[in-house]
Amino acid sequence: MESLKGKKVLLIGASGGIGMRLAKLLTGSGALVFITGRNAEKLAAAGDQAGIPSSRQFQLDLTNESSVFNTVAAVQQDGPVDILINAAGIGIIKTMDTLTTEDFIQTLQINLIGSFWVTKAILPAMKEAKKGLIIHIPGVLGKVPMAGAAAYSASKYGLVGMMQSIREELKRTEIRITNLFLGGVDSPFWDTIDLRVQRDKMVVAEEAAKAIWFLCQQPASGVVSEMVLQPFNHQAI
Repeated sequence: MESLKGKKVLLIGASGGIGMRLAKLLTGSGALVFITGRNAEKLAAAGDQAGIPSSRQFQLDLTNESSVFNTVAAVQQDGPVDILINAAGIGIIKTMDTLTTEDFIQTLQINLIGSFWVTKAILPAMKEAKKGLIIHIPGVLGKVPMAGAAAYSASKYGLVGMMQSIREELKRTEIRITNLFLGGVDSPFWDTIDLRVQRDKMVVAEEAAKAIWFLCQQPASGVVSEMVLQPFNHQAI
């Protein structure tokens, strides 16, 4: 396994339930971690918890192209990022009779277009360095859809297809791409979703964070193209 000591890591979505735990794991392994979040207060809390100074904290709006490119440029002003982790996203779970056009567009904007901007912004410096690792988290619904997830699955299936295509473009480089298909994780993601779920049987957020932390250390001689982590009692794949 590769050591994280001294590696430059950009964590998008550090203020979420998984992201906050992951930031702490990464800094504990000696990585130089830069974090982003939409909510300034939650971002500062994540930074304090992980011991990340304010100079490496960036409030980021994934619906704003300039915000994405300016943030990535600021992070990479002293050199390219070694590892990009995109743990940000939005979940709108509604049946088609209640799903609005605005819901659908917002989901695509954050989960797909935002991911496109982040990846496009990070790639030039990685290509120049001829190395790097990009980790996206499509989630299990990017492989197996469920009722009420038309918008969410559309965004995540799109993300998978996009990254598979980009992987083909990068075959002659040392830039690796990993898609993590997480199943149900007991995190604040579910707080605003009107759906009966058994959160006590979900994957614990700390274990989900450890899975991403593990993927950051994959050996240089290989790549984990895909990883699936889902609740043992509710396996969709």
